[in-house]
Amino acid sequence: MSSMHVLSGLNLEEIESVTSQLGASKFRARQIHNWIYLKSVSSIDEMTDLSKKFRDELNKVAKVSEIKIKVKQESADGTIKYLLEYPDGECVETVLMRFDNRANLTACVSSQVGCAVNCSFCATGKRGFIRNLTYKEIVEQVLTIQRDTGLKVTNIVFMGQGEPLLNLDNVLKAMQIFNEDFQIGARRLTVSTSGIIPKIRALADLDMQSTLALSLHAPNHEIRSKLMMIEEKYPMDELKKALKYYVDKTGRRITIEYLLIKNLNDTAECAKQLAIYLKDVKCNINLIPYNPTEKNDYQRPSNNSIMKFKYLMEHSGKKVTVRLERGADIDAACGQLRGKVD
Repeated sequence: MSSMHVLSGLNLEEIESVTSQLGASKFRARQIHNWIYLKSVSSIDEMTDLSKKFRDELNKVAKVSEIKIKVKQESADGTIKYLLEYPDGECVETVLMRFDNRANLTACVSSQVGCAVNCSFCATGKRGFIRNLTYKEIVEQVLTIQRDTGLKVTNIVFMGQGEPLLNLDNVLKAMQIFNEDFQIGARRLTVSTSGIIPKIRALADLDMQSTLALSLHAPNHEIRSKLMMIEEKYPMDELKKALKYYVDKTGRRITIEYLLIKNLNDTAECAKQLAIYLKDVKCNINLIPYNPTEKNDYQRPSNNSIMKFKYLMEHSGKKVTVRLERGADIDAACGQLRGKVD
């Protein structure tokens, strides 16, 4: 056999087809599957309940992974950011977030190399779109974190580089593997979008238990157009219809992501307009104080205006959280992922 099998990202049946070529039982495939997904080994030699002879045979036709950690940075708050390199030389960033008082270990994964959406506040879009990641390349991000840290990821958010709904087939396949092979509950998987209307409707029709997060970031068309080019193609009034369709179909609450930028979208008037826009959409609101990147002039609002905005939104009857900032000191916070070495 000329090409090596890469075992990461294979489901049980696919591993069985590799082991059956070696004349081994389905039980061997199950052992290998557990070593990869539940014990996160990085080599076949670490699969100690396989005989030495079988491991040698397996090593000839397969390897666990082809991903390299190019750069690893650890934040003062325990957040870890990885720059990962794929065999074709393209790199993406993936982030592990830990919260002191919770058992949750959240992996923030990328779905594309670069991004076509090009929002004005985000560093990733400046590179433009390079290519989609395969489902195996998405899965490898979480496996790499688990191998490197020895920790088990409990939650996954598709909030790294790229627009997940523009690579929906691979994202859905990766989610299926996270659910079935990693045994992570569907409700612990969150897919974020900038508002690709036809794909939000497609997702609604699939009626999955996972969470949809929408990057809204503005209370009206005029401000959103400044921040997000996608507003021209998929404007807010059409977007709202898609959100309502999603809630009606799935019964699930949507998470609204709202980036607070000083003197742009953080005023009391903005809060009022946002409350009206979301009035009949079943949702929670996640406020994200802006993390400056060097490419624009946006500023973080004062804590006072953040709390005021939160109060006004809560007053409208919504559940509101202010996102805890993780990893800003290593450029791992929202909108700071670029996927390149300076």
